[in-house]
Amino acid sequence: EVENQLITKSKTLDELKQSLALNGSAEQTPEALSLRIAELCEMVDSVVSQVAQLKTSTQSVLEQWRVYDKVYAEVSLTTTRYLYCIDQCKRSVVSLEALENQVKTLQ
Repeated sequence: EVENQLITKSKTLDELKQSLALNGSAEQTPEALSLRIAELCEMVDSVVSQVAQLKTSTQSVLEQWRVYDKVYAEVSLTTTRYLYCIDQCKRSVVSLEALENQVKTLQ
């Protein structure tokens, strides 16, 4: 999308260059117009460079999000498994003596 906008702006700039070249300007000298056109070209080059940097940065961020999504899915699955195991291991009635025996066993 940004590239399309950049292409459109570039075409508009070319049209302006042609219009200025054909029509000229009574108020500005050809040298001044040439300088202005050069400035506009530098601006376009700067925007192109910024778009390239943004594209690289965006790709890096997208890759980091892919990694995050993958790890999040793994953690979510593991958590669900543990919760299921805990739920299955619960006893309906637990006595104090049974808990003490289980603690001793675990120690």
